[in-house]
Amino acid sequence: MTIGEALELASYVVTVVGLPFAIGAFLIEQRRERENEEEEGYQLLSDAYNDFLKIVLANADLRLRSSTALHDPTPEQNERRVVIFDMLISLFERAYLVSYKPEMSPTEQRRWNSWDDYMREWLRRDDFFNALPLLLRGEDPEFQKYILALAQDERGGSVLLSAS
Repeated sequence: MTIGEALELASYVVTVVGLPFAIGAFLIEQRRERENEEEEGYQLLSDAYNDFLKIVLANADLRLRSSTALHDPTPEQNERRVVIFDMLISLFERAYLVSYKPEMSPTEQRRWNSWDDYMREWLRRDDFFNALPLLLRGEDPEFQKYILALAQDERGGSVLLSAS
């Protein structure tokens, strides 16, 4: 075998073995980057929810983390409560638009389950549930359908809200 034939054989080996290896390495790296971006997005949303809870804590007189709603709120308390609920529904919509997919990987589903739990928890509150028609005005139609389906599930019956 001459040096020229050996070099030609080596180039074939590199093409047959190296090219698929390089493509595989590229695809693996792309998947890792996508997973990192998804994790970063999830972390940003989680941080936003934690910031929201700080607002709830700063407005403890509204009893937003209590099992029962504040009875007979003052007009000022009612205004603060509606603004806080508006912030919450916007956060839920953002989480839905960024994170929800009909078909999810196990990791995506695990992340989404946290948001689903948060939504269900708030939907069990009468004051939040009763504010939904106002809160859902102008929100994404698919998000509206999703949260109304959750409300129906949590409330154990039909939910007749006109959010459009």
